[in-house]
Amino acid sequence: MQKNRSAFTMIEIVFVIVILGILGSIAISKMAVTRDDAQIVKGRSQVSAIRNAIMLTRQQMMLQGQVGWLNKLDSIASASATSGALFDSNGTIQILDYPIYAKNENGHWQKSASNEYIFKVTNVDVKFTYTNGNFDCNHSVEMCKQLTE
Repeated sequence: MQKNRSAFTMIEIVFVIVILGILGSIAISKMAVTRDDAQIVKGRSQVSAIRNAIMLTRQQMMLQGQVGWLNKLDSIASASATSGALFDSNGTIQILDYPIYAKNENGHWQKSASNEYIFKVTNVDVKFTYTNGNFDCNHSVEMCKQLTE
């Protein structure tokens, strides 16, 4: 007498669950690295956009007969900010067409002092300072190197 087999055995189901668990753990570990890399790339592109906007604004000022650099990069009155639009204008000249909004999270900017900004990535705060057209960080910090070099 031959039996019709129409279901999986318990051992087959356990085996499939173990394989799916192994594949899932590999995928999650790869995705975590990808998220950190994406935040670094986002930071690099924003630093580049800010630096280019500073130079473009300086050139526009020179065409209008104004000599010198911008005094500040945003119109936020307080010395520090974890919300609001950064790098939008200094009250008179628009710097970035679309501002960068401050947030106290990884992959975001915040203002720490009058001309100091922090980019948080992988739970590391990288401090950027704006002085006379120079928007830069301390290159002895490894994350600063990754964001600027």
